[in-house]
Amino acid sequence: MSKFELKMPKMGESITEGTIINWLISKGDSFDEGDIILEVATDKVDNEVPAPASGTLVETLFQAKDVVPVGEVLAILEVVEEIKSTNKTKASSSEAQKPQKEVKAAKRPKPVQQASTSNSFSVSNSNTFFSPLVLEIAKEQHISFEELARIPATGHEGRLRKSDVFQYIEEGRPYKFAQPVAEKDPTAYRIPQLQFDKGKGKVIEMDRMRQMIADHMVYSKHTSPHVTAYVEADMTNMVNWRNANKVAFQEKHGERLTFTPLFVEAVAKAVKDFPNINASVDGNNIIVKEDINIGMATALPSGNLIVPVVKNADTKDLKTIASNVNELAGKARENKLAGDDIKGSTFTISNVGTFGSVMGTPIINQPEVAILALGIIKKRPEVITTKKGDEIAIRSMMYLSLSFDHRVVDGFLGGSFVRRVADYFEQFDINRKI
Repeated sequence: MSKFELKMPKMGESITEGTIINWLISKGDSFDEGDIILEVATDKVDNEVPAPASGTLVETLFQAKDVVPVGEVLAILEVVEEIKSTNKTKASSSEAQKPQKEVKAAKRPKPVQQASTSNSFSVSNSNTFFSPLVLEIAKEQHISFEELARIPATGHEGRLRKSDVFQYIEEGRPYKFAQPVAEKDPTAYRIPQLQFDKGKGKVIEMDRMRQMIADHMVYSKHTSPHVTAYVEADMTNMVNWRNANKVAFQEKHGERLTFTPLFVEAVAKAVKDFPNINASVDGNNIIVKEDINIGMATALPSGNLIVPVVKNADTKDLKTIASNVNELAGKARENKLAGDDIKGSTFTISNVGTFGSVMGTPIINQPEVAILALGIIKKRPEVITTKKGDEIAIRSMMYLSLSFDHRVVDGFLGGSFVRRVADYFEQFDINRKI
């Protein structure tokens, strides 16, 4: 037996740290090569860390929920054979990956063909995320997602562990043929069981981030009763000022001046005027946030969406906001956003005009209570009032649409807020100094 340092593995090109979800073994527990020792999460994916060899857990150096840099020692193990060098470590690691199938095959009991004695079940595992290892076992044993959801889970926060699946198989897969039976509620809405022709074509599997986005959007629509309010803003003063000063701004401050920093600045001012829009819901309580952190819905090169955050936007001048926006946008383009860059948003804006959209109906970024979509800025003839009376002039116009959670934001607050944002846009000082 020899001592071995189990380190935080590198789980992606841009991943520099991971959060410990749960230790699956305790101090003094023994394990076999390939057994999962702990679960680790990053901002993009969850991972299981396997044992490099058989042995015993001597000491853990971090606890659940601790954030640990890549390469940091997580635990001290006492293993059967010593791992002396980096090359041998890599070899052992690859061997640990390779024999996992052999270990699983040795441990995995033969499926027992046994008919279920019950025709009903309750969902024991409410967590719909299954680790790659669990999915691999399920695939080999022809276990469907519906059947996986019925297996009692003993992992952290209701997660299904490898041992849970093996135990279930050993018991003869009692829920294999079970069908759900629920007490009928005559007032409940029933989703029609319709058979749609989904057509034929290229099948593209969602990546992990796309699945998370889909879950987040469905959860938001299910949780918050969305109402959308629209206003129109005359952007002429802001557009003319930005066009006249963008070159001088970059020469003076070394930062590109897009419309986004101007939008963030105005929205932060409006949020300060209507603090109840800067909130989240916790059961029957409304939490009005102290900080004003503006999230910016941004498209990644992969096409997925992410929301980097300008922290404390109400306390920053235009130069600092522009610097923050440019830095976050650059990181997003290069897939280099860190965990802290996408945390803490209290209100989100989505510039749908970037893609040519006139307006949008955005989905609330939970747990926030509102989100603002900004449409394309388009020139068109408008009737304006001058000293000479009503005249027709070419103006730069834009639609704003605010989706808000009608549980806590009523029409007066939502409408007043989006109107105030439009007012700040329209009342932009054309003589403002850079």
